[in-house]
Amino acid sequence: MIPRTRAPRREIFGWAMFDFANQAYTLLIITVVFGDLFTRVIVGDSPDYRLGNLLWSIALAVSYLMVVVFAPLAGALMDYRAVKKKFLFASYVLTVVTTAALYFVAPGYALLGVVLIVMSNFAYSIGESFIASFLPGLGPPGDLGKISGFGWALGYIGGMVSAVFVLLVLGDVSEDNFDRIRWVGPWAAAFFLLAAIPTFVWLRERGHPRERPPGMSYARIAVDRVRGTLSGMTAHRDLAVLLGSVFFAMSGMYIIITFSFIYGAQVIGWDEDVRTLMFVIVQITAAAGAIGFGLIQDRIGALVTYRITLLLWIAAIALIYLTPAMTAALATLGVDWEAQYVFLIVGCVAGISLGSCQSATRTLVGLFSPLERAAEFFGFWGQAMKLAGVFGVLAIGLLQAVVGLHAAILFCIALFAVALAISAAVNESRGRSAAGEDMS
Repeated sequence: MIPRTRAPRREIFGWAMFDFANQAYTLLIITVVFGDLFTRVIVGDSPDYRLGNLLWSIALAVSYLMVVVFAPLAGALMDYRAVKKKFLFASYVLTVVTTAALYFVAPGYALLGVVLIVMSNFAYSIGESFIASFLPGLGPPGDLGKISGFGWALGYIGGMVSAVFVLLVLGDVSEDNFDRIRWVGPWAAAFFLLAAIPTFVWLRERGHPRERPPGMSYARIAVDRVRGTLSGMTAHRDLAVLLGSVFFAMSGMYIIITFSFIYGAQVIGWDEDVRTLMFVIVQITAAAGAIGFGLIQDRIGALVTYRITLLLWIAAIALIYLTPAMTAALATLGVDWEAQYVFLIVGCVAGISLGSCQSATRTLVGLFSPLERAAEFFGFWGQAMKLAGVFGVLAIGLLQAVVGLHAAILFCIALFAVALAISAAVNESRGRSAAGEDMS
């Protein structure tokens, strides 16, 4: 077993800064601004925007499917050649370039928007796996929860910082304001470009590169290593079962990440200032959830923490669906609140669930991954997450086209319930023990 020692604080900070930097993409492009802009303005098939929602789902699903194919292969090669940092840098550059190009997506250019979202979201998403693969080398098992939670929390702070310019300068998402709001792509790209610099300055490449055997291509090496890992996965059955649970949990989470602000605009009908307030609330509560549950999971165990977060998600989805009914019930009691303000309270539960659940899954994979194959194992984590993205966003896209977005959101409760049931078969102690046995 390779001893896991705590990395210097500067290196941990550099690693976490990538979470800080890339949150500008997921928040501004996928969750809050560009997704709304694409569905309501660029496609603009009012009044229900079902075509826009479907095209958005398809674009994200294709990008996630690409990650499903390439993440484990890239991880295997990164471990073999000790080039995790180089692959991370390549994904970072591609994300920056394609995100900046979103400026050119205007009404009537929906196909260009689909192509650029596929490219940028692929680069961003596979980069998530690349940066996560450094986690097992940053500290002993008892510290990984705190380190992972710190990264997620810093990410949500980064999202809030990156959005200040959009909220104060670029303004609202509307056809009248298109000439200003279209700069959201270049701004997110510039933020990512600059904020991730500490990562590449301070993060160390661990591992020892192996030479390519004569007559063997790197592609063949990657395929053979992944095949060998899959054939020996019985020794890591707890990781395999965990990834099954993560698939369903992340399917639900990707639906919320992708459609929550679209839901707010189309179902709740919120005002622009309420949308801004919801954004702030979600970032603060998600950061608090990541840090708080990161500290808790090192005490009670990452698996127990993960199960608690799944229960929180089930409660959050129920409250999201019931927001109009709760508003009506309050009115009968003489409390004259609009649905958009009730939705703000619901956002607190969703925010806590978001930060804590993501941190717990990353910690568990780190605990169950042998150091010498960390990139490959996190490639499987990325594969499970993005396959979940394919399933989740396509399912909600098709469901909302049939029954509408309000009713379709209930599908998430079933997804989190299945994830919880599958997690019952995971044994954290056994999974951590297996991580000390490299299969090479």
